[in-house]
Amino acid sequence: MADKVRVGIVGATVTPGGSGWGANAHVPALQALPDYELRAVCTAHEDTAKASAEKFGAPLAFHDMKEMVSHPDVDAIAVVVRVPWHKELVMAAIDAGKPVCCEWPLGADLADATAMADAAKKAGVATLVGLQARSDPAVMYARDLVANGEIGEIVTANLSVIVNAIPVRGDGRIWQGIRKNGANPMTIPGGHSIDALCHILGEFSEVSARVTTRIEMWKHAVTGDDFPVDAPDTVTAAGVLQSGAEVAYQVASVPQNASGTRMEIYGRKGTLVLTSNSVNIGPSTLHMAVGEAAMAEVTPPDSYRLIPADMAAGPGRNVGQAYARFAETLRNGSGPAPDFADAIQRHALIDAMERSHREGKVIKLS
Repeated sequence: MADKVRVGIVGATVTPGGSGWGANAHVPALQALPDYELRAVCTAHEDTAKASAEKFGAPLAFHDMKEMVSHPDVDAIAVVVRVPWHKELVMAAIDAGKPVCCEWPLGADLADATAMADAAKKAGVATLVGLQARSDPAVMYARDLVANGEIGEIVTANLSVIVNAIPVRGDGRIWQGIRKNGANPMTIPGGHSIDALCHILGEFSEVSARVTTRIEMWKHAVTGDDFPVDAPDTVTAAGVLQSGAEVAYQVASVPQNASGTRMEIYGRKGTLVLTSNSVNIGPSTLHMAVGEAAMAEVTPPDSYRLIPADMAAGPGRNVGQAYARFAETLRNGSGPAPDFADAIQRHALIDAMERSHREGKVIKLS
């Protein structure tokens, strides 16, 4: 790997109404890390591409994705756009033979995600998927505490993900109310949180779930029109991990007073509790007790912080942690960063929950 990986990002746009995840999370992460250089920005229009590149200090601006992925001064591609556009843009990067980072969800469904993962594997392209929760220091530390037997064999775990509904939305987010677009409470806050649990405890062997839409109407923030919603906003599931541990899992989008994410892990020797407003953004807080001792906060050692010490907390924090882990993959050919194969596991679990509800039965996972 060269001294710096020169990244071209599609989806980091400066807009009058406030920029999105690409500008607020990926750009600061890339700018803070010594292994990376933000080399290029690609947006849908020439004027916004130039304005965004100037704002972020990128020397290259493109409004044609094919031109960016083929440019010799761009080493890797970051795709941070609406989920339905992921497949086309990721495939362009793969066809150009460039390492590619794609935000989560990887695809609008399991089939799209599988097509991208298969193409990347065939091309021998390194991949990173935006499952940033597993790069949160508290999640990383919890995984090691469990693996080292600090709380003993895991008996059961509870995961609750309660988020605020946003029933009034403009064009930038109202598309998420359409189920086929694949971006909803089940896949995003739920997907990040259940991925963190699986990263800590291992994968599911079977799952049974109810998947429903409880808030069925939004309003368009500009037009005031009603917007029918069919995207799932409530999940209630029970499952068994490959280890034999039982898991209870809930996702809910509620009108007000959402409590965030709470993960309780009960072992034969002790207990871990992880809490966060948003586990993929962080920071998460970890409490532990062994035996009958009172729960007490445990702080991850400094070795779990992979980003520069002066990098501010915010959306870029865990994204930066993930990019730092991906740098190891680019240097050595493998590393701990979540890749498209990990994304397929998570998509498969979400798909199993949907099938369980639809078919009214327990779904076995391989």
